[in-house]
Amino acid sequence: MDEGTTDTPQGVGHGGKHVPVLLKEAIDFLAVRRGGTYIDATVGLGGHSYEIAKRLGAPGHLIGVDKDPAALEIAREKLVEERQPDWPTVTLMHRSFAELANDQRPATTDGILADLGVSSLQFGDPARGFSFQAEGPLDMRMNPQAGLTAEQVVNQFDERELADLIYEFGEERRSRRIARAIVRSRPISTTAQLAAVISAAARPMNQAERRIHPATRTFQALRIFVNHELDDLRVLLSAAPQLLKPGGRLVVISFHSLEDRIVKDALREGAKLGQYTVLTKKPVMAAEEEVDRNPRSRSAKLRAAEKIS
Repeated sequence: MDEGTTDTPQGVGHGGKHVPVLLKEAIDFLAVRRGGTYIDATVGLGGHSYEIAKRLGAPGHLIGVDKDPAALEIAREKLVEERQPDWPTVTLMHRSFAELANDQRPATTDGILADLGVSSLQFGDPARGFSFQAEGPLDMRMNPQAGLTAEQVVNQFDERELADLIYEFGEERRSRRIARAIVRSRPISTTAQLAAVISAAARPMNQAERRIHPATRTFQALRIFVNHELDDLRVLLSAAPQLLKPGGRLVVISFHSLEDRIVKDALREGAKLGQYTVLTKKPVMAAEEEVDRNPRSRSAKLRAAEKIS
């Protein structure tokens, strides 16, 4: 689960500026081939994509995918409208990366990067409902045009369903107590309301629990559930061996243990099947200098593999 006392988004340095997490490490493991085809499965604000594009050059092809239309517009300015000389073709797609398997022809991709988690754009806008530190509607959808909102889940699911999803996706031991408090407090329509209900129901019992805001795990669970994050990740990891060329690289940056466990298991299984050489025996973590510059990078874990055949 994401570490820390707050819900600071991935990629936010001091002063609120967006900083791509593990940028150098991700680009190094991708080993970008000039003129190749690369997929940034979570293009976000375009930080990683920009560095890929610089190395890719013409006639390369960079495909950027994101659920969030607002993020795609910012990435478009950086990658398309402000394109540099000798720039690759850039295709931006508004969709989940789980849909890539249906779009890409097998064995045509030289590298796939997936930087998971929530961006500074999403966390920084109270109207998106991702943060418990600012009053806003309980939305939490990365694609605000589709799917259930967190408000619908909180107010319509029964107590057992809520407890199960909070436990499964938030690894929250106090899930039943929190679910009971939510049901008794309904209707709940804002992030501040929900955070207050959770805080009252799940007061920290020891010093370790005091390090993490009581609402952190529940907000994480709701966000993961609303956005189908783990299901989409499994689909991407299942499709990657078919999409990559021999020698192609898969690089995934995760931000909590649920994601990292899925990535680790998928790469190990791919190695057993003779699909991959795993390039990271242990996850690559941010150096102390990066953590000082961008505290949220502390929880980032990078894993990478190379397609064999």
